[in-house]
Amino acid sequence: MRRGGRFQAAEPEPRELFVRSASRFGRPVVTMRARDLGDACVVDDEVEGHEDGAEPRSYNFADAQQASTFVTEAVEALVYLGCDINA
Repeated sequence: MRRGGRFQAAEPEPRELFVRSASRFGRPVVTMRARDLGDACVVDDEVEGHEDGAEPRSYNFADAQQASTFVTEAVEALVYLGCDINA
């Protein structure tokens, strides 16, 4: 595409970095998906049992390291609360 006489590069497709799911007593609790958008990273959290059809919450980070730290700390809290984690 051209904008203002210049070629505009296509936006890169988001790349999934990792997924972590937590369950307790065999029931799903939350799923966290980290995506690399090129210039930032996003972690989408889907909380099970939350309103049907509710949109996942998204948390924005400057890079994959920050996103990974966020998910690692969330996983540690979920383990402390007795959840099983699936990677």
